[in-house]
Amino acid sequence: MTIFLQVVLPVILVFTLGYLVQKWKKVDIKPISTMAIYVMTPCLVFRTFYLSELNMQYFYMAVLALILLFALIVINKLYAIISKVSPSTESGLILSTAFMNSGNYGAPIILFAYGEVGFAFCVSFMVIQSIIMNVFGVYYAARDKSGMKMAMKSVLLMPATYAVIIALSFNILNVQMPDNLMQTVNIIAEGAIPTVMIILGMQLALIRFDNFEWGKISYGVLVRLIVSPLIAFATTLIFPLDPLLAKVLIVSAAMPSAATIVMYAVQFDSEPRLVSSITLITTLVSIVTITVLLTILG
Repeated sequence: MTIFLQVVLPVILVFTLGYLVQKWKKVDIKPISTMAIYVMTPCLVFRTFYLSELNMQYFYMAVLALILLFALIVINKLYAIISKVSPSTESGLILSTAFMNSGNYGAPIILFAYGEVGFAFCVSFMVIQSIIMNVFGVYYAARDKSGMKMAMKSVLLMPATYAVIIALSFNILNVQMPDNLMQTVNIIAEGAIPTVMIILGMQLALIRFDNFEWGKISYGVLVRLIVSPLIAFATTLIFPLDPLLAKVLIVSAAMPSAATIVMYAVQFDSEPRLVSSITLITTLVSIVTITVLLTILG
């Protein structure tokens, strides 16, 4: 109960505020989301990679993210074969189970649970996940249309991609940022996580509670919240990971479906109702599963 009150509840309350404001005022989310994607998140990403001590742990993190992605894709393909679902439904299930909300849900949870060091790991993992999601997520949402071309264009249009490149270059070459510019980055970066948390709550308010396919939703919840962290746990045993990083990766892998994926599903008409319903239910159920997982990991 202590973990729930101190770690999970504060995050849920911020989501709830966003949800209530959206229900009340019907706010246009796009301008807020644009500001978060193109200004706040790049500053947070730049600061994290600029200040991080680069080592093999970051390489292991990227490898684990790819192993987790492909393992979940294989599981979904096997389910699609056994259940004889349509290619569109298969894509929808992959979208809602292979991509986790490591940013506007996972980051604050990690911050409250494991402090600034764990948060730095989480932001790095968030960037890796964002790149993977922009490539493979867009591909599976639009593979019957302009999949890979659109995916690569999406990656190149994301400012966070360039923030990583610049920050890593400065870090490796030991380029010192002027204090006044770094202070600007810090001010904007501090607002990134609260903003994206509120955006998630607002996005959840737009999801409708009707015509749920509970069989597929139950499968999605099981894979996203249970199978995914188990795969992550097994993978952390393979690499010589920092114990704190291992916990961060396992908890991140247990996050609910990424809200960004709902936008992809809507844009490319890839089972948007199924994807949005799994996103909603995994977010609600994760209140319990994340609390239990944090208790187990300590």
